[in-house]
Amino acid sequence: MQKFAMSTVVLALAAALSGCQDKGPQKEFVSIEKNPYPSTYKPVSNKSVLITDATVLTGTGERLESADVYIVNGKIQQVGKDLAVQADTTVNAAGKWVTPGIIDVHSHLGAYPSPSVESHQDGNEMISPNTAEVWVEHSVWPQDPGFNRAREGGITTLQILPGSANLFGGRAVTLKNVPAHTMQAMKFPEAPYGLKMACGENPKRVYGRKGVAPYTRMGNMAGYRQAWIEATEYKAAWEQYEAAYKAGLNPTAPERDIKYDTLRGVLDGEILIHNHCYKAEEMAMMIDLSKEFGYHAGTFHHGIEAYKVADLLAENGNCAALWPDWWGFKMEAYDMVQENVAIVDAVKNSCAVVHSDSDTTIQRLNQEAAKIMYTANQNGFNLTEEHAIKWITYNAAKSLGVADKTGSLEAGKQADVVIWDKNPFSVYSKAQEVYVDGAKVYDRNDEKYQAVSDFMLGQR
Repeated sequence: MQKFAMSTVVLALAAALSGCQDKGPQKEFVSIEKNPYPSTYKPVSNKSVLITDATVLTGTGERLESADVYIVNGKIQQVGKDLAVQADTTVNAAGKWVTPGIIDVHSHLGAYPSPSVESHQDGNEMISPNTAEVWVEHSVWPQDPGFNRAREGGITTLQILPGSANLFGGRAVTLKNVPAHTMQAMKFPEAPYGLKMACGENPKRVYGRKGVAPYTRMGNMAGYRQAWIEATEYKAAWEQYEAAYKAGLNPTAPERDIKYDTLRGVLDGEILIHNHCYKAEEMAMMIDLSKEFGYHAGTFHHGIEAYKVADLLAENGNCAALWPDWWGFKMEAYDMVQENVAIVDAVKNSCAVVHSDSDTTIQRLNQEAAKIMYTANQNGFNLTEEHAIKWITYNAAKSLGVADKTGSLEAGKQADVVIWDKNPFSVYSKAQEVYVDGAKVYDRNDEKYQAVSDFMLGQR
């Protein structure tokens, strides 16, 4: 990683450290609590479930006919044909399809809830180009009825992002899509935080109109670079403090800044970048930026021109979260092709994801993936259901850093499972039953498993 000359701020911090490094009684060590709002989510199922005789798409590229899925204590125990096991509950899924729970990596539910009224618009802190200090989880309203509608479409995990007005929009949070009264009770245990960034037109438009930087794309880049320089210095100052204290000295801790706590988390590899970025050359620029400062550029969202740099994305391990047919609404979103996802997906070691960024299409993300598969096949691709399901399951989990926990039907994974009444790539398909950690959280035929929001409860 490139080395930087220390700013006057950090030089002052360093001077303070050197002036306090006596060997007297040490003051209490100052540490930063990295997760002050921990998950309180608890899986509710300790029973076993056997789903039998279904067409199973595992999320790992396999398609099994007349197969069973066996769930024990909230985890996938076995997947295969004619499993010789006993379960507390057996579900006859003959003629139906089973997939991993669907994952949407780009949602604003809870922060931009429905009904969409001004008093509920809490997703975009448009007061500065860099608002890395805000955490969208502090805007999430868990009673948003949109969570229930998404669950009815098979969504078991979703990432809530702040908006895209700023170069750095704030922290994202990953949730389990379970009915709950608090955000913490939905928070996906041990999922890494995300950092929302944005390229191109949004930040330069929002701030350029105010007469402040950035006003151009070069202004965008200058803003990113300055922020990463300051974050690098902040990280160095804290590491110097920690090393000096560990050596038995008595240094003064640097001043805390929650904006740079987040950026330092990226530099330390603990927080994943999720970057709203449409154009090919800007994605390439952001990869260069990440190399300059020594972090990973993460996932590009809305990458309308991702197909132009598919090789570059795969080479650098970047996921691309894309729409099937939503483009042309502004200049940077103009140059799309309907095979965008398929072209990105065709490269070795790629990570193509289908996302929604919508409180309505999140309810049918399976159909969004289907549009791509069928359109691409009409134009010479040879995509199958067992492959395409990865775009909304395994690859999405990989983008969020939770692929070791969910996103596929493999032994030991969390039992996030959807039973569909027919091929989920059919426009007529509906989720029949949805399980999160082996607990049924939705049943189309049983009102007992159809959650009702507390919204307006006191008005009834």
